[in-house]
Amino acid sequence: MKVLMVEDNRMNMELQRDVLGMAGFEVVCAWDAEEGIPLAREQHPDVILMDIGLPGIDGLEACRRLKNDPATRDIPVVALTAHAMEGDRQKAEAAGCAGYVVKPITVKTFAASVAQYANTPPDPRPE
Repeated sequence: MKVLMVEDNRMNMELQRDVLGMAGFEVVCAWDAEEGIPLAREQHPDVILMDIGLPGIDGLEACRRLKNDPATRDIPVVALTAHAMEGDRQKAEAAGCAGYVVKPITVKTFAASVAQYANTPPDPRPE
């Protein structure tokens, strides 16, 4: 299973990449949305883990762009964020995120959580 992780924090990226790698995932990494959006088109991962607080284009806008692109709209995007205030989950869902994982991650359950989102059916929105 291929995962695209868009994360601007080096320590978070390394931990998340290592946990997923040990679970057998192929992980492709991007430091920001400007790098991640083209990688999604090129790599067509099974799931995208999208940090919300990215520099430049934030994760919610990146998700909207991915969901509006026929080449990437069916790839589940999971918000991976330290934003855990009331209403943040709803904002992520409104932007098109299939799921919401709060950082810091729980190492024991992180890979299983990612795998469940990769099995999310395609978005049934009309073209």
